[in-house]
Amino acid sequence: MSTASTQLPVIVAGGGIGGLAAALALVRQGFQVTVLEQAPEIGEIGAGIQLGPNAFHAFDALGIGDKARGRAVYTDYMVMHDAIDEYQVGKIETGEAFRKRFGNPYAVIHRVDVHLSLLEGAQETGKVEFHTNTRIVSVVQDEANKTVTAIDQNGKRWTGQALIGADGGKSVVRQQYVNDPPRVTGHVVYRAVVDKKDFPKDLQWNAASLWAGPKCHLVHYPLRGGEQYNVVVTFHSRQQETWGVTDGSKEEVESYFQGISPKARQLIELPKTWKRWATADREPIGTWVFGRATILGDAAHPTTQYMAQGACMAMEDAVTLGEALRVNDNDWTKALALYERSRVARTARIVLSGREMGRLYHAAGVERLIRNSLWKGRTQKRFYDAIEWLYGWNVNNCLAQD
Repeated sequence: MSTASTQLPVIVAGGGIGGLAAALALVRQGFQVTVLEQAPEIGEIGAGIQLGPNAFHAFDALGIGDKARGRAVYTDYMVMHDAIDEYQVGKIETGEAFRKRFGNPYAVIHRVDVHLSLLEGAQETGKVEFHTNTRIVSVVQDEANKTVTAIDQNGKRWTGQALIGADGGKSVVRQQYVNDPPRVTGHVVYRAVVDKKDFPKDLQWNAASLWAGPKCHLVHYPLRGGEQYNVVVTFHSRQQETWGVTDGSKEEVESYFQGISPKARQLIELPKTWKRWATADREPIGTWVFGRATILGDAAHPTTQYMAQGACMAMEDAVTLGEALRVNDNDWTKALALYERSRVARTARIVLSGREMGRLYHAAGVERLIRNSLWKGRTQKRFYDAIEWLYGWNVNNCLAQD
């Protein structure tokens, strides 16, 4: 590697959860980082997200474990009910036995609080430079000098020794190098946050709770010390959808939840305002590395929300990238190859499992009866064994073994 290129920062396109996690991982390997964010400020939108033990392993590896833990709400269990007859389909306890098995808790948290923990960590390093209102439109590479240049919407050039495309599901980096179409699911997600005083007392459970209905489902769990509750409803749209976020309407939500039980139906009466997400994913790809550029997070593996792992996977990506650099003495060619090899199959499994979980949640007719019988009598140990592949990830086992 030329001496000149090692003086340059690493360019990270995107200042969301994946981009900030990547910045932290890179700083820990001795790099200066320049984060380019298209929004007017470094921030996050959305509502609550769920954090498996793998997310906490990632927080610790990135040096922000205490920050994130202080903002999370630790659940007692995860539970799925049938939204029609309120039958309990399955319950996974997330208390002491769960923590002992996986080395970390299960929690729920506001997305903004995850982002803030990462942002504070990045700012405290003094080695991350942020530029807002900066939307990259193309990438060029100079193989001779081992550099990558991102060109923004104003024609300004940002040159680094490598580029990490953490620019979301509609990634410009992915579009340039892969140019594959999104797969619009036709599933619409409404999200809102409700204050505890307005939330039904008979649903104030310290749990990640899901009500599975025909072609729809509802989710709720506490946020911010139990002072708020996250409410998410999902349904199969009757119309042709375009991937994106808009304001929602209570009337539309109500029209899709006519057949469900009154207990679950309370949830859709609560929010005063909704945000509406028309969802999409993409087919998994086997190539993430393009010279000295790579992709990470939703840019690499955009997925539906059904596995509750989008943010967790982005942070895993970042930790794995950092580890790949560490074991290869910051040799970008070797490190990026190892990063790709370590992440492709795992994240593809999340994307494809998400599709299957969506089918499971939204089962109707005979499929619903099968779904409701799947986990009858299952012990907690058997539940834990089934999710070992997901929650057993940590920094010590994140790299592919040749």
